[in-house]
Amino acid sequence: MRVLVTGAAGFIGSHVVDRMLDDGHEVAGVDDLSSGANVRDDVELWRTDVADPALAGRVAAWRPEVVLHLAAQVSVRVSVGDPLADARTNVLGTANVLEAAHAAGARKVVFTSSCAVYGVPDALPVPADAPLRPASPYAASKVTGEVYARMYRELHGLDFTTLTLANVYGPRQTPEGEAGVVSIFTDALLGGRPTRVFGDGKQTRDYVYVLDVVDAFARAAGEKGGGERFNVGTGLQTTDRELHTLVARAAEAADEPESAPPRLGDLPAMSIDPAATREVLGWEPRVELREGLVETVAWARSRV
Repeated sequence: MRVLVTGAAGFIGSHVVDRMLDDGHEVAGVDDLSSGANVRDDVELWRTDVADPALAGRVAAWRPEVVLHLAAQVSVRVSVGDPLADARTNVLGTANVLEAAHAAGARKVVFTSSCAVYGVPDALPVPADAPLRPASPYAASKVTGEVYARMYRELHGLDFTTLTLANVYGPRQTPEGEAGVVSIFTDALLGGRPTRVFGDGKQTRDYVYVLDVVDAFARAAGEKGGGERFNVGTGLQTTDRELHTLVARAAEAADEPESAPPRLGDLPAMSIDPAATREVLGWEPRVELREGLVETVAWARSRV
C-alpha cells in the first residue's frame, strides 16, 4: 500500500512512518520541520507546509492510497495566543490535505484529533460519542477538521477515520503539546534542574504510549472504521503528582517538585474510553505507564 504521512518528522508521525515501513508499505512524508526533525534517509520527505496549495499537485502525482494526517499545531496555549496561526495549520491545512487526497484518488484519510475536543466532560472516561465542547482555538480547529473530513466523505466518497488521542508520551517527544509534561519532567530530572507541579497536583490526564498510538493508526488505515471517531487512550487517570513520582523513579532522581499556582483554564480531569476502538479496530493499549516511562527516560538519557 502507498501511504502518505503528514507530520512525518514529528514525535508521533516519525513513529508512524517507522511502523508503515515495517509493515511493508511504500511511504512518503510531508513536514515543514518546524517541530521535529526525525527524518529517515530511506523515505521521500517533502519539506513543505500542509497549507501550501502546491501540495495538492504533488500528492496527486504520487497517488497514495491512504493519507495519515498528523501535521498540526498542537499547543492549546499557542492557539489561545495566536488563533489565526492555529487555524491556518489545523483548519486550512486539513482542508488542503483532504483536497489533495481527493485529487489523488486516495481511498482514505486518517485524521488526528485530540481529547481536548470534549472540553469539560460529564463523566469519565469519556466515550467516543460524547458531545464535542471545544474550549480553545486548538480544540475548535480539531472539531472543524473532522467536520471537513465528514463532508469530503459525503461529497466525494473519500473515506476517513478520526483518531482522538489522549495524552501521548514516549521517545522523541518534545515539551510542546498537552502531554509535554512527561518530557519536561524527564529532561529536568535528568539534568538536575527543579521541577514544578501546578496547583494541588491532583489534576488528572490519560497517558498513552506512542507505540500503542501507532498501532491504532496502522489499524485505522485499513477498511474498518470508515466515517467513525475512535478514542485512543487507556481510560485511566493519573494525577500530575503521581506522574512526577513515576518519572522520578524511572530517572532515579529525587521526587521533590516545587509547588506553583494553578494555571488558568487547565481541565481538572480527563480520560477517554477506548471501548469502541477495541470493538471495531481490535485495538487496545498494551504498554503500562510505568513501563512506557522507563523506555522514555532511557531514550532521553541516551541523548544527554
